[in-house]
Amino acid sequence: MRSCKNCLLPEAVPGADLDARGICKPCREYRPADASASEALRKAREADLEQALRDCRGQGEFDCLVPLSGGKDSVWLIHKLKTEYGLRVLAHTTDIDIGEVAWANIRRAIDKLDVEHVTYRPPLEFYRRLFRWLMMNQEARGAVHTISYVYAPLFEGNALQVALEKRIPLVLAGYSPGQPVAERMEYEFPRLAISEVDWTPPELVASGEFDAHDLARFWNPRRHAPGTRFPRYLAPYHAWPYDQDEIMKKVVELGLIESSKNASPVFSNYPINWLLMYSDLRTFGYNPYAPEFSTLIREGKANRHYWKLMGKVVDFITLNKVYLGRHVARHMEWLGLRDEDLRITRPSRRDWPDHVYADWATAAPGAAVAASASNRQPVAA
Repeated sequence: MRSCKNCLLPEAVPGADLDARGICKPCREYRPADASASEALRKAREADLEQALRDCRGQGEFDCLVPLSGGKDSVWLIHKLKTEYGLRVLAHTTDIDIGEVAWANIRRAIDKLDVEHVTYRPPLEFYRRLFRWLMMNQEARGAVHTISYVYAPLFEGNALQVALEKRIPLVLAGYSPGQPVAERMEYEFPRLAISEVDWTPPELVASGEFDAHDLARFWNPRRHAPGTRFPRYLAPYHAWPYDQDEIMKKVVELGLIESSKNASPVFSNYPINWLLMYSDLRTFGYNPYAPEFSTLIREGKANRHYWKLMGKVVDFITLNKVYLGRHVARHMEWLGLRDEDLRITRPSRRDWPDHVYADWATAAPGAAVAASASNRQPVAA
């Protein structure tokens, strides 16, 4: 399959529209002026972030909470917040499907940085039932979107609950630019999404497969008393200058992560991602993470040569279930699934109700600039 000669975007991605030279439409339409507008937006977010980091001190038991997955970005974020800003950081891990490399990174970073770390380990049986149902009832955008829309809100909600209990004013996530999907979050979860919206996925409610105890695992601010002061949930890498290769190098140089291999997202990501990639590669013919990395390459935030080779390797080992791709077979066995069970049965859905989008511009200081610059509109289902 052809891919863009500039950013490696696969031809099969909707909207790629490669021309005779092999250049995709997003690259053809990318202009320096776009970069200038993006930089202005980044600086507006950075100003808001710096103010939030000043204001968070001394409000609770800790100044901020960082969800720690064991990847390079969350490790570097904790380092930066503690050493450069002098903040009291609480690292928080939801222990579900974290691989051996990520756990090694977590243990090493926690010891090196000497920060307090709490772990929440939910029942594996709930996640087994959840993943199985979702893989057999994917939405139109495929497995990665389907699982991400449910899995991420679970550990994000866990982090919010701990922050609320400990009166921590900020949750700071190590999402790189482009993560999560823009309709869920760009720099900050809208305030209404945290303070008013029940995050319980309606498709799980409608399925009849999950009881009230299962559904209560999702964040729901309505369980809290009126006037509760909820934490802000920010993604600092959406505000600071971001260079993936530089972060990978620094965490190894400082001994926070043992090796460049362990710093690579290919090795440190959640093992279930191999099954999600496998399903989407079979369904759509391209890796679901390719558009995200193509954007980073196009904007000079990721190494094209590295991902040109690694992208092919990842796709090969995923489809053939070898090396790290063995996690595909392992998770299919755990979930009791066959290839024919991996299917799309539902249309796409947007994550937040209309009123949250309508109030996006008032979500937080500086967010009006972000909303205007991104021309944010509700995403159609």
